[in-house]
Amino acid sequence: MGKKAIRQRMLHQRLQLSTRDWELRSCAVQQRLVAADCFSSCRTLALYNPIKNEVATDLLLQAAHVAGKKVCYPRVAGERLDFVEVGESDFQVGAFGVAEPKGRELVAINDIDLLVVPGVAFDRSGFRLGYGKGFYDRELATIAGAIVVVGLCFDFQLCPPLPVESHDQRLDYIVTETGLIPCRNEAAG
Repeated sequence: MGKKAIRQRMLHQRLQLSTRDWELRSCAVQQRLVAADCFSSCRTLALYNPIKNEVATDLLLQAAHVAGKKVCYPRVAGERLDFVEVGESDFQVGAFGVAEPKGRELVAINDIDLLVVPGVAFDRSGFRLGYGKGFYDRELATIAGAIVVVGLCFDFQLCPPLPVESHDQRLDYIVTETGLIPCRNEAAG
């Protein structure tokens, strides 16, 4: 199955979640990440604002602020993403209808310890399928394993190996309602 067909199938399935089911599943995923070492040890993390029933990140934002962590969110800047430090209510509607930070305090991607990314589909080798615009793949290519990258998804978004192209970048972990999946050694084992 090609990327377009996988994307359509997964988006359809995710959009079928009731609000209550989406909230419960999102809560479970976020609790798993908050309990992970990569979350507790980070000082600066980048989150995203969910669209189309992506896993919510509101509890991660709250937990990060309680723990005194610096939090930033992406803002589309041409073909790239800028990461902007935020408080709990510093957002405005930006490109593609996604809530983006309105602040001006840019955070260099190399200063981020934990980058949390959304996606439409994921595989256990750490590859993700997004919406096809390549924003996260371009950013991940610039850091080449220098920071921990975690994808959030629901269990049903885990797929057999995804079709991969040369520009596709791997994640370090995937977090679902039922667990944290280390990805970097999956392909070899």
